[in-house]
Amino acid sequence: MKSVKLKPIYHLLALLFMLSFEYLPAQQLPRSTPEKEGVPSQAIIDFINTANKSTSEFHSFMILRHGKVISEGWWNPYSPNLVHTLYSVSKSFTSTAIGFAVSEGKLSVNDKVISFFPDKLPDTISPYLAELKIKDLLTMSTGQFPEPTDTVRNSNDWVKTFLAQPFVYKPGTKFRYSSVATYMLSAIIQKVTGQKTIDYLSTRLFKPLGISGADWETDPDGVNTGGWGLRLHTEDLAKMGQFYLQQGKWKGKQLLPESWIAEATSKKIVEEVDDTTGAYENDWLQGYCYQFWRCTHNCFRADGAYGQYIVVMPEKDAVVAITAESGDLQGELSLVWQYLLPAFGDKPLPVNKSKNNELKKIAASLALPVFDKSESTDVSYFSGKEYILEKNDEDINTIAVRSKGEVIELSLDTKVIPFGSGKWEYGTTTRKGPGILRLKSTGQKYKTAGCYRWVDQNTLELKLRYIESPHSETIMLKYDNDNLVVEIKPSMPYSDTPVKLTGKVK
Repeated sequence: MKSVKLKPIYHLLALLFMLSFEYLPAQQLPRSTPEKEGVPSQAIIDFINTANKSTSEFHSFMILRHGKVISEGWWNPYSPNLVHTLYSVSKSFTSTAIGFAVSEGKLSVNDKVISFFPDKLPDTISPYLAELKIKDLLTMSTGQFPEPTDTVRNSNDWVKTFLAQPFVYKPGTKFRYSSVATYMLSAIIQKVTGQKTIDYLSTRLFKPLGISGADWETDPDGVNTGGWGLRLHTEDLAKMGQFYLQQGKWKGKQLLPESWIAEATSKKIVEEVDDTTGAYENDWLQGYCYQFWRCTHNCFRADGAYGQYIVVMPEKDAVVAITAESGDLQGELSLVWQYLLPAFGDKPLPVNKSKNNELKKIAASLALPVFDKSESTDVSYFSGKEYILEKNDEDINTIAVRSKGEVIELSLDTKVIPFGSGKWEYGTTTRKGPGILRLKSTGQKYKTAGCYRWVDQNTLELKLRYIESPHSETIMLKYDNDNLVVEIKPSMPYSDTPVKLTGKVK
């Protein structure tokens, strides 16, 4: 065969094409159409349209039926190749690590917690601390009051600080949500296996399921945080849901015993609530399991702050994975119950090409709002000028804006972040956005998407999305000759009052 010489540009394009797959999650789940799996496309269209009108900001969804992806979508600038901070969905992965350790005989759920940390114990061990079992950590019933997550996270030795907190109630008797209870499970995993939880799960769960690119925050001693901080792709969440739906099997192999799956997803304890208004219909009051929640409609879920979900529907043989930034968590779940749950039928439906094409078109066009393209503004006075800021909790000393054509670069000390006009401009930064544990910087880079607009001749508004997290920041720069006022407002997690910084030109 005669060889064909490619022009350099085609070599480059071929290389870029191959490299693009390096960052995509391994797509091992088969694809199908809704109708083939007994679901009308119109139901999913209605779900998406209602989600777009809701107060929740959806970032992605994936719907599985009979083990096949029947619909998926990402709201630009979120995309399939990006991982997403999962908050407390992380807990379900930590619970799974405990399941593997139990199945391998490394520990029992009835083991006493103090037995793992003899060098971290307080001088006086209270009777309730002595009774504390792994099972009590799994079911959020440690008996601690007040709940010590903030105290523990602000300390240098998380395990020692946790064990030193007051145990007011008998362990196993009262539900009280505690993220550092899950952290203790992660610390136990590392103690008995010599591996971080993420590494322990790698060969047992992540590799068999084709999950790659996982990232998990750690405490000051290098222990995975357990109760939060895991980042995965949307398809990875769907795989996790399918793994639990299949009772611990994957591709015909039993990775985790069915008995553990049943135990981990069955109700163990219920939050005590005065049910005078029918509140028990709420999805948070159906019972807590081993780091999973029971739901209405005889379903269960992994559940993370601001709307991260893996919803497993055994009776429907279906899984729904969602990432979002939401202040209405029940409302977000209710959309699943209203539009998707009743749509899962018993038999395949007739082919509906027009509706299926409409669904694909809608899913492919999903996008979060971006500022309109700014009109031409004379920025010569501001561009490149460095402003010295007064001392502040944001740990920013200097700020500068540089205009490069239609792109604006924001410099926060040595951190440079690009912003586009009328579109997202992508970059990376070591600046930790909202929701990231603010421990000593490790130099980790976080992916960003930014856009800007000029509110007036002296006011620049920047929208900065941390696109591997649910969150964003709005940054306002107000110039007044040689003075600058900076307002930074996170999208949701903290105060409604913007952080206000002031500075003068250098």
